[in-house]
Amino acid sequence: MGKTALDEILVRLRATQRELDQEFDRLLADSREQFRYSLQRGKVVFEQGMRLWHRQQRTGVWRYLRQAPVAYLLSAPFIYGMIVPLLLLDAALTLYQHVCFRIYRIPRVRRGAYFRLDRHRLAYLNGIEKLNCLYCGYANQLMEYAREVVARTERYWCPIKHAQRTVDPHRYTAHFFEYGDAQSYRHEFQRFRRSWSPEDASKHDQS
Repeated sequence: MGKTALDEILVRLRATQRELDQEFDRLLADSREQFRYSLQRGKVVFEQGMRLWHRQQRTGVWRYLRQAPVAYLLSAPFIYGMIVPLLLLDAALTLYQHVCFRIYRIPRVRRGAYFRLDRHRLAYLNGIEKLNCLYCGYANQLMEYAREVVARTERYWCPIKHAQRTVDPHRYTAHFFEYGDAQSYRHEFQRFRRSWSPEDASKHDQS
């Protein structure tokens, strides 16, 4: 079967994504030079003068709390209480994929590739701000990890497009069977579920 217009668009999209990644890397390199920090064994290290300047910019915890609207303080238990379902989700996803993906022979998602928790090391943040940044980073990166695990599950068990496009389909969706194409689904389903390409399971795989 020849390439469709969608296939050609996806090829261009992947090329654009590589360009975008390279541009992000360039911007990160510029940022490191501008704000004088480097990565050493995966940890951010600022130059001594920059760390001193950061500490001078920090707002004390009590001042921070006094300036906060009362409604923000009252809502805190609802925000921080979400850590319980988040931790349960994290544990459940990890256990699920390590058991089920091995059985189904789905490439496992390397959990560590999704978590980059470093903002709490910034010296210009006070203790509460560091906690908030750590919490937000964990929650959002957990959702990225969860999305990849459930996307691979859908690709294996139900690779059929929806009749209407969803808001933000994951990266495997474009290759799913067309909605209503019973023949392709019945004849090619087993081949498709085994056809994990290096790109499908790239840097996110379990090594």
